[in-house]
Amino acid sequence: MSKSCKGLAMELVKCLSESDCVKVQNRTYKECAGEKSPCIPSECVGLRETYFNCKRGQVDMRARIRGNKGY
Repeated sequence: MSKSCKGLAMELVKCLSESDCVKVQNRTYKECAGEKSPCIPSECVGLRETYFNCKRGQVDMRARIRGNKGY
């Protein structure tokens, strides 16, 4: 279960690396993922929210019993 969100994390990093936030503004992935900026594509925002829910599911006891719905 600890690696169930790994695929989402890799996709999020890949999406952010192709965004203007990292390419043009030379900011870190953490800075770009942490804000709601117009230079981040909506696909990356959706991946970020899905990754957040996946990580939250690892802490939630109900989800820990059933397993993550995620990736």
